[in-house]
Amino acid sequence: MEQKMFKFGVLGTGLAAGFHAEAIKNMSEAKLVAVADVDYGRAADFAEKYGAVSYVDYDSMLACGDIDAVCICTPSGYHAEQAMKALKSGKHVVLEKPMALNTADADKIIKAASESDTLLTVVFQNRFVPDVRRAKEIVDSGVLGDLVFCDLSMKYWRDPEYYASSNWRGTFKHDGGGALINQGIHGVDMLLYIVGDADVRSANVKTSYHKIEVEDTVVALLDFKNGATGTLHASTCAYPGFNRRIEIIGTKGCLILSEGRIERFVVGNETLIDGNVEKRGASADHTVMDTSFHGVQLQNLINAVHGKEPLFIDGKEGRRALALIEKIYSYR
Repeated sequence: MEQKMFKFGVLGTGLAAGFHAEAIKNMSEAKLVAVADVDYGRAADFAEKYGAVSYVDYDSMLACGDIDAVCICTPSGYHAEQAMKALKSGKHVVLEKPMALNTADADKIIKAASESDTLLTVVFQNRFVPDVRRAKEIVDSGVLGDLVFCDLSMKYWRDPEYYASSNWRGTFKHDGGGALINQGIHGVDMLLYIVGDADVRSANVKTSYHKIEVEDTVVALLDFKNGATGTLHASTCAYPGFNRRIEIIGTKGCLILSEGRIERFVVGNETLIDGNVEKRGASADHTVMDTSFHGVQLQNLINAVHGKEPLFIDGKEGRRALALIEKIYSYR
């Protein structure tokens, strides 16, 4: 029996919404059918571009019986309320990072999902990148020996116009934080996914350059449950912007990832991978992103809804990075 088309609605029409819409457009089993935004004109333009129907507000879109799932692509401060509303209305939810501004709200979303006959997935598409999955397999295999260092560097550049052009970026109310919870949360999720959870020994969270409420520079010292020590660097004022790096060093080998690709892999006397990864644009330009893995995550949701495979990133998994960031923010 042929599986019916899975129908998505998108809330918000900013940059992230475009990533979702493009991913859906390239999927054979999915279709974008509805769009809502606080600016109806923007919603109408977005809907016309992707062959969808625009709605005057979020409630009207949720009332539409033609939607299976909602991609929530609004500023972070709205995520919790909007996700719970969709879940309680019987829609599956694809929730952009961060899933909430704090773990208390994240727990409310998780509870709403568990109490409804719906699924919630939090967007951490980098977990689907082949080299990221391979890195986890390498670490889990134990070939690196006892882990000593697990370091994450996210030294990005955002010019002042990046913040000045928006009324929500760089604010506590709508963004929750800066370089760490916005730009850096993908790296934090990748690190925890590959090597496991960590606690915070100390941190320095400050605003070094931009005229914003929140931080643009973070340095943290981490203690991992696997026994390793780690450092975390996150910034949006490191000109001209550098690749995100994860360095995992053990007593028998090392593994280094640059922008989600394995750059170096050494075990004992054997160098298995040794090469440079060219600089990627996202470190300096937030509009540059490979959206192909958004589609992989959306397909995972569809497969999970139809019982074909487990949901890979549910609310509890989506909460992990937020919990560590919350601990780092306690040092503000």
